[in-house]
Amino acid sequence: MLFRALLLSLLLSITHNAIAALNGTKQIKLVDSKQNKTIIGTVKFTSSAGKITYKLHINHDVFKDFFLSMKEMKCLEGKQLWCHIPYPYPNKRVVTDNTLQWLEHDLLFMYKKPADFGANFYNGVYYRLQLTGDKITGIATAVDLNLLASPPESFEQPPITQAELDDIDMSNHWLPNIIIE
Repeated sequence: MLFRALLLSLLLSITHNAIAALNGTKQIKLVDSKQNKTIIGTVKFTSSAGKITYKLHINHDVFKDFFLSMKEMKCLEGKQLWCHIPYPYPNKRVVTDNTLQWLEHDLLFMYKKPADFGANFYNGVYYRLQLTGDKITGIATAVDLNLLASPPESFEQPPITQAELDDIDMSNHWLPNIIIE
């Protein structure tokens, strides 16, 4: 009986934290290896008709304009250029307490050394997000963004899956973490 009560309490706590993390307006912060945070925008979560949708706002005022490979890009400037790559196809903008993939697709980046020429979409960054208490945290993984050069077969499911992701050496990257709180 005590075990059931503890289990129920734990589940209610997890559910409460998930509801808190996926409710209201939250700041999106990219975090460097020294734990310095750069606020890049907000995400507003709304619950309606049994699903949670979101609206993303990237604050382009914190980014600089760069012209890379014949394309204007919004980039953060630091140890590397960290350029936001807007997901180019329809996005449902729906999340649940166990899948944040559409939000992950809205937070795609490409990195490059400032001295390197042009953009290399092979150097894509995909933040794997998870609920952590009452916030969302994520770790950068590598993805070849050339995958998005042509539309996916279906717009019903996010096209980037675990199979396309690779671990990266976090010590070699400027902004290896993300926090949404």
